[in-house]
Amino acid sequence: MKIITKALLGAGALALSAGFASAQDGISACLITKTDTNPFFVKMKQGAESKAAELGITLKSYAGKVDGDHDSQVAAVESCIADGAKGILIAASDTKAIVGPLAKAREAGLLVIALDTPLDPADAADATFATDNLEAGRLIGAWAAATLGAEAANARIAFLNLTPSEPTVDVLRNQGFMMGFGIDVKNAADIGDEDDPRIVGHDVTNGNEEGGRKAMENLLQKDPGINVVHTINEPAAVGAYQALKAVGMESQVLIVSVDGGCPGVASVKDGVIGATSQQYPLAMAALGVEAIAKFAADGTKPAPTEGKDFFDTGVSLVTDKPAEGVTSIDTTKGTELCWG
Repeated sequence: MKIITKALLGAGALALSAGFASAQDGISACLITKTDTNPFFVKMKQGAESKAAELGITLKSYAGKVDGDHDSQVAAVESCIADGAKGILIAASDTKAIVGPLAKAREAGLLVIALDTPLDPADAADATFATDNLEAGRLIGAWAAATLGAEAANARIAFLNLTPSEPTVDVLRNQGFMMGFGIDVKNAADIGDEDDPRIVGHDVTNGNEEGGRKAMENLLQKDPGINVVHTINEPAAVGAYQALKAVGMESQVLIVSVDGGCPGVASVKDGVIGATSQQYPLAMAALGVEAIAKFAADGTKPAPTEGKDFFDTGVSLVTDKPAEGVTSIDTTKGTELCWG
């Protein structure tokens, strides 16, 4: 197998049939992630590379410089088409704007699979392998509400989101949290149209620590009484904790997040994050590579999980402080499972 990793410039459980595990000579596939630094996408890449090596597929990996680097993803799609790849696995930075370039890929005969982040519309991909991000958000929202108990009625909540373009993963986790917490979401496809007085405000983090720190600082200026923080992912959560610690508030605020990576589970164990929803990017990417190999072999496209419009790769709430009525696993189990 040939593995090619490219740092892009700013421009521009499926079953395999008997004997299918033999080398797939001449088959190539592309993995396009948002960044190559976020641990979530690092693990996703590992899963794709391992499965590609097992199946004898050439994998080319592309990543933007930062979360939200849409132009790099467009350039990657164009490269995949030009190289004659059989399929593209993509975690899209801009779930609407990437639809046009991916339509060209599908017209060229490539199988397009969205990983983690559904496209907008979802059927712009041939299939989606993802966490149920709405459920991931609901779990951490329900945990936060149950942990606060009666005081949930007086909560002061900060939302640390992803990017201004509001990719689907951002919307789903955000709105899921609100549903779990007991907030009227109004239009579930939109962030920020809610009128619940407990919401202090929203800011964006670009999914990294520095962005989380700055967003937390901004919202603390708006309301220093914040006591609940929803973060799009664990790097943003760590940044939020740093900002809170700088003003002596780290023990007064519940931080919840989504990802469940090994560093994130460690942050839960250490008390930095109260609870996180664990997803499984390694399996997600491995299944995607299997699907491309199957498509190349006989034209079969993957089917969604029954009752859903995507292939659900699972989610578990990880916390060492279980709350009544919210199913969870502890950090010992979360460490065993982190990003399988």
